[in-house]
Amino acid sequence: QVQLVEPGGGLVQAGGSLRLSCAASGSIFSIRSMNWYRQPPGKQRELVALITSDGSTNYADSVKGRFTISRDNAKDTVYLQMNSLKPEDTAVYYCSVVRYPAINYWGKGTLVTVSS
Repeated sequence: QVQLVEPGGGLVQAGGSLRLSCAASGSIFSIRSMNWYRQPPGKQRELVALITSDGSTNYADSVKGRFTISRDNAKDTVYLQMNSLKPEDTAVYYCSVVRYPAINYWGKGTLVTVSS
């Protein structure tokens, strides 16, 4: 099992920045990718960004150029730096870890609210 803890959400004004973190513990081996998803109010969960075991990254079009995903392997932690935040970025943000072959573990989520 993998446990994920995601402090760091909160309220921020439009145009502001926020950094989310997600610390993994437990059976953290054979990691395929570490990911951030979000679920806006009344909408489906969507992938925001991912980082693979070799450091490759991928982003949703809506956040490209504004969000940056990174990981600290020594701390088994993944980060999401969010800049130039918009009201439409308001959502519950979830961290996930995918272990080979395709076992997905989820954090409990953290609410990010962007005020206009």
